[in-house]
Amino acid sequence: MKRRHFLQSTLASAISMPAFALEAGNPYRKNIGIQLYTLRNQIKEDVPGTMAAVAEAGYRQVECYGFPNAEEVIAAAKDNGMAVNSSHFAWESVTEPDKEGVPAFTSILEEANKVGISHLVIPYLYGHNRENLDDYLVLAERMNKAAMEAKSAGIQLAYHNHAFEFEPMDEGKSGFDIFVEEFVPEMKFEVDVFWVVVGGKDPVELIRSLKGRVSQLHLKDLEKGTELPNFGKLPNEAFRELGNGMIPMEPLIQAASEVGVDHCHVEQDQSPDPIASIGTSMEYLKSL
Repeated sequence: MKRRHFLQSTLASAISMPAFALEAGNPYRKNIGIQLYTLRNQIKEDVPGTMAAVAEAGYRQVECYGFPNAEEVIAAAKDNGMAVNSSHFAWESVTEPDKEGVPAFTSILEEANKVGISHLVIPYLYGHNRENLDDYLVLAERMNKAAMEAKSAGIQLAYHNHAFEFEPMDEGKSGFDIFVEEFVPEMKFEVDVFWVVVGGKDPVELIRSLKGRVSQLHLKDLEKGTELPNFGKLPNEAFRELGNGMIPMEPLIQAASEVGVDHCHVEQDQSPDPIASIGTSMEYLKSL
């Protein structure tokens, strides 16, 4: 059986697993977040209106992007009764700290403390920073150093995966393998379950293998029939609302509870109607 068909069959079979009741008191459903990159176009047009729509949809916290340039969004989220615990930030302050024009990581930590952010997340890696396994070793060293600085400031640093980290490189080893081997305990993962699947891995198995090392999850769904793994560009329609794709969410939320994840955030990178999509995902979570 080909790898992609095996993985799709494994994911599909999880649908028939016994339900892990997401009762009203479940911390992840009760305090479910939204990664605001989902609504980036709406935010450009109307910050207060967008944050009001997010709160009305039932989300209890938001995860920002582009920090420290997120003051207006943070204020609007709090005005609508939502917490702001986490943000993606100017990651070059960690990965390329000597690059001209890059803010000092210490200044980002100071700004995060001012607004009460407890989690900062490295959201991406440029291609020139990850051409080989030696590059990943350099990145791991820099992230570890930054994670120690963050811990001293009372902030948790984490790395958000995509699919490229899982692509086999020298002797079949991947960049993600390097991170798993090299990250110090202070450096965590924000596991994006969509990209784990796209990278050809089982997200439940991965989360459980990283017990104590996953600080947050990104929950998003993948179009049924997508060929796996895929280390290239995906079409926009591959990104689906929770419940409208091939990734069962209940086993993931159960795994999050088992390994001590702090926060879960819904995200949908592409949607023709993001406001409607985040509502659909929330209704799905409420139905579990």
